[in-house]
Amino acid sequence: MKEWTWFQAGLALAASFLLAVVLVKPIGVSTQFVIFDGMVARVVQPSLVEADASAKSGYTSSNPYLNKSGGKYAANIAKPLNYGFVFVLAMLGGGFLSRILRKEKSLKQIPDVHELRYGSKAWPRYLAAFIGGQIVLWGARLAGGCTSGHMMSGMMQTAVSGYLFAAAAFAVAVPTAFLVYKKKGDA
Repeated sequence: MKEWTWFQAGLALAASFLLAVVLVKPIGVSTQFVIFDGMVARVVQPSLVEADASAKSGYTSSNPYLNKSGGKYAANIAKPLNYGFVFVLAMLGGGFLSRILRKEKSLKQIPDVHELRYGSKAWPRYLAAFIGGQIVLWGARLAGGCTSGHMMSGMMQTAVSGYLFAAAAFAVAVPTAFLVYKKKGDA
């Protein structure tokens, strides 16, 4: 199987986003982490989410965050098999399938630029990726959505906030990359 170029992959991503917007709703995934957390918390505290006929969604929560928007998050915790949660599971499955179908089976764990700067041990890279992911997810929840929701879906819908978010993300990401991956020995 021939690997796609960046352009082909970009077109496929754009088509996926367009299809999602036309058929279901804009793509965004950070909310599903809140839903997953609620599902785990509900195992420990079953009364966290309860059916409530007077609530807009039919469910209510003792947690104010889960109860906002008429209990929308509470309803998603009670009935997690919804578009958003299945979409996140499909992303994980798609990544796994991509790895299995990859032509070159020996996937290098440490990119050359990272190895040059920080060495060849995998655990510091995984730790940095995990911490970075937690910070990004925390920021996404503070912002009310993730990069896929704000930037990609937002820009596709020509939302000014999507363009502003994209500009801000790149304005921070590019200098950070230069700082993190400057050549060894540079001051």
